[in-house]
Amino acid sequence: MARNISTEDGRASLAAVAAARGSDAAPARTDLATAVRYLLQLLAEKAPGNTVEVRVPPFGAVQVVEGPRHTRGTPPNVVETDAATWIALATGEQTWSDALAAGRILASGTRADLESLLPLRP
Repeated sequence: MARNISTEDGRASLAAVAAARGSDAAPARTDLATAVRYLLQLLAEKAPGNTVEVRVPPFGAVQVVEGPRHTRGTPPNVVETDAATWIALATGEQTWSDALAAGRILASGTRADLESLLPLRP
């Protein structure tokens, strides 16, 4: 990710996404994108490294967790999910095991379990 999102901007976007969800309206794309990127940023700060790639298309991806560095091709440890699921996981609204069982997370690789890192509690 190119630039850091301030805590103020990140929390404002999370609040806007939550407010839209509470009204059954779709959140603004910019709010959704900022909220996803902010939470990915927090994950990268909490678990720096290059072993697991976390993808939330089309909004962002980060490499996290200490261990062997991956540099070419498809990473051996990948977690991919949609924006709504990522926000729910990162904020504690949904557990990793429930989202995994529901098929809302695609996780491959021996180190692609982020349960111990979530929620982030921004």
